[in-house]
Amino acid sequence: MKEQLIKPAAKLRGEITLPGDKSISHRALILSSIADGDCRITGLSNAKDVKNTKQCLQALGVSIKENESAVTVHGRGMDGLKESSKILDAGNSGTTLRLLAGVLAAQNFTSTITGDESLQKRPMRRIIEPLELMGAEIDSNTFKAPLKIRGNLLRAIDYASPVASAQVKSCILLAGLYAKGITRITEPSGSRNHTELMLKEFQASIQFSAGMAGVKGPFQLKATDINIPGDISAAAFFLVAGCLLKDSEIILPNVGVNPTRTGILDALIGMNAFIQTEDNVVVNNEAREKLITRSVDLSPAHLSGSIIPRIIDEIPILAIAATQANGSTTIKDAGELRVKESDRITTVVENLKKMKANVREIKDGMIIEGPTPLKGAEIDSFGDHRIAMAFSIAGLLAEGETLIKNTDCVDTSFPGFYDSLESLRHD
Repeated sequence: MKEQLIKPAAKLRGEITLPGDKSISHRALILSSIADGDCRITGLSNAKDVKNTKQCLQALGVSIKENESAVTVHGRGMDGLKESSKILDAGNSGTTLRLLAGVLAAQNFTSTITGDESLQKRPMRRIIEPLELMGAEIDSNTFKAPLKIRGNLLRAIDYASPVASAQVKSCILLAGLYAKGITRITEPSGSRNHTELMLKEFQASIQFSAGMAGVKGPFQLKATDINIPGDISAAAFFLVAGCLLKDSEIILPNVGVNPTRTGILDALIGMNAFIQTEDNVVVNNEAREKLITRSVDLSPAHLSGSIIPRIIDEIPILAIAATQANGSTTIKDAGELRVKESDRITTVVENLKKMKANVREIKDGMIIEGPTPLKGAEIDSFGDHRIAMAFSIAGLLAEGETLIKNTDCVDTSFPGFYDSLESLRHD
């Protein structure tokens, strides 16, 4: 397993190009595969998670061709997927497994889909129950992967999800494309809406608002070309680094600023961060902007309620920011963090304590007192890419060297992260 030694940095300055948005990349591949015709995708993420989605689709008979400028998916139509001769492997990607389950539930064959040891511990009842209500037959390991899915003729449902989860919502909407009638899902609060926006681009009959989405089926998607913006979840690490390191300025062009994902901007601006936006454009229903951040003294935050689904992936790096804010930061209503790639509440708190931060774990979040000088330490990523990257930023601020163990996981979402970070360093 790889390790990364992080030394303190005096400042970070420069411009970097972020990888394509991982969430949008998964959806572009899946929808293109069941569309009628060829789809050309530019800006596709090269993350390992996205490669897992591509490999699963190829195992289902989809032809996907790549060159330096684009990926072309030869759509097989709604009923053109083929039974895989092997078990489908989603690796560490919950998005791959949950979204593909919605498509597989409607096929006229049986599929088994699984993932790595971490993914096999993550909850799948949240997709199994609605898919079975729609008519699918699913065997599981006590509601965890591997899932054996026997596809069926599906029926439309109205489903009230107990959790706000874009993966659950997307799974049900994808299954709803095959069901006669309107399949509708409501959530306790709004989750990211990339699937709804992309279904609209593929000309599906889709209606949605904050906390509700519905799709009319059966429907044959029409092929279209997709351009994917830079990943705002990847941008978050550099936005925080630029705020915290003195005399820093980081420029991030073409970052996706979908309002369901800009919680990180709202949270940081609420903490007095300097974030300048330029060059707003909308392509394929997805807004993108250039973001510029500069060093500033941060204020504490109280993060809870409806903002939490909009920052759920960014909470580890926001916790690093909170250690340098002038006062007490509270993060609550974030119990969903306990069923991510790691228990991100416990892993963040344990690692912050190793770096001598003043932090306390609570049931659904944490309380962080700042500002606290961080000390270099040996950090366990627990195989979680967002933990590895967040504590790499912490290492830039710390006194002494920080060793991040098991950094292979960074390739899950951001291959080249450490090269990008090094390109900004000015010592």
